[in-house]
Amino acid sequence: MTTPFQSTTNEFFLTSPSPCPYLPGRRERKIFTFLGGQSAAELNAGLSERGFRRSQNIAYLPACERCQACKPVRVVAGEFKASRWKRLLRRNRDVTRHALPPRTTSEQFSVLRGYLDTRHAEGGMADMTVLDYQSMVEQTPVDTLLIEYRDGDGKLLACALTDRVKDGLSMVYSFFDPDAEKRSLGTYMILDHIEYARELCLSHVYLGYWVKGSPKMDYKRRFRPLELLEPGGWRRLED
Repeated sequence: MTTPFQSTTNEFFLTSPSPCPYLPGRRERKIFTFLGGQSAAELNAGLSERGFRRSQNIAYLPACERCQACKPVRVVAGEFKASRWKRLLRRNRDVTRHALPPRTTSEQFSVLRGYLDTRHAEGGMADMTVLDYQSMVEQTPVDTLLIEYRDGDGKLLACALTDRVKDGLSMVYSFFDPDAEKRSLGTYMILDHIEYARELCLSHVYLGYWVKGSPKMDYKRRFRPLELLEPGGWRRLED
């Protein structure tokens, strides 16, 4: 069940409470709106700066009662230094980035299924079919890339579904070959997105939500300087 909200340009809705996927015993609600038409990319970019995330043709923002644990975070790409990850970067020096249009392949889906079965067998995406995957990737009204990462032999190691917004890159979803665990590809993809943002002269990489107290989300704190969105605007995470 949803409750509508009106704005001057778009209609927004509020979902009914459901179990929080990050903090046990809590309930979550989201405000969301539909993206479509010629203004979809502009709207998505503006909403990204206000903490919204995109899923297919929907932009959403947590709106939980008595809880504000979900904080939108973004890396300041121009000031980021990757010196602490030199060993990881050397380990992946054979990896190449291929920024492609948002089109799916059976090779990608095979890597995704291995990732979900190994890492998220109990998660909400565990039953994803090839058609679900196709919808997730290709049903986009905005400027979206599917970035493939391949090793020196051309084997597909990882993928990142990424939106290009006005001031940065927004990482929508990423996955990798679980058999390549020693490469730390989740971290590597974030590092490469920061580098790619610099190449494109973009200032930020949006990482979604950091949830204090959630082990799933704590890794995002490592990518400093990191800004989080508060009611008064974006500020540096200092602790």
